Amino acid sequence: MFKDRIDAGIHLAEKLNEYKNKKVVVLAIPRGGLPIGYMVAKALNAPLDIVLTKKIGHPFNKEYAIGAISLENRILSDDSGVTQGYIEEETRRLRKKLKSRHNQYHKKIARQKLRDKIIIIVDDGIATGNTILVAIELIKMQYPNKIVVAIPVAPPSAIRKLEDSEDVHKVVCLEIPNNFHAVGQFYREFHEVSDLEAIGLLEGTYVKI
Repeated sequence: MFKDRIDAGIHLAEKLNEYKNKKVVVLAIPRGGLPIGYMVAKALNAPLDIVLTKKIGHPFNKEYAIGAISLENRILSDDSGVTQGYIEEETRRLRKKLKSRHNQYHKKIARQKLRDKIIIIVDDGIATGNTILVAIELIKMQYPNKIVVAIPVAPPSAIRKLEDSEDVHKVVCLEIPNNFHAVGQFYREFHEVSDLEAIGLLEGTYVKI
């Protein structure tokens, strides 16, 4: 069990030492991934940024993802069976939310360029792997050198899913428990990360660390 996300980030960074001082960008999934990403980026002397995506839900079941978007790109399931009008409407609606969050997080710092870089995607844990797989699909459109996924904890099924992806160069995971119910069960302290805290970590101005 990890003490908190900072503790998990410190231990995760130790397993990523081979990437220190290389052409690396650490991408954290907001908001819980920011404390992890902050510690990893600090240890590797690498810049920290976030990956912003939104899933496109089916019109009759919003939890069922038929695709995903970033501010620049979109991926869709081949067999979604929904109208193009719905897709375009959802794309506009979700991009408005993404733009708002982008402006919130990048008020003082510019986005990192990913082309030809080693991208290390971090989060505080993975349940299914679907969110990170969507992020990977969108990141690879920016032509990175390679993509590494680094997380403190995930179940075996999620790790297999990531390792089976031809777009993932390497998966680094500290704990792979069979008895997995939720990410939070592996942290003694697992508070919700606020936007203020996350932005402070991204900008390097968060003072509690």
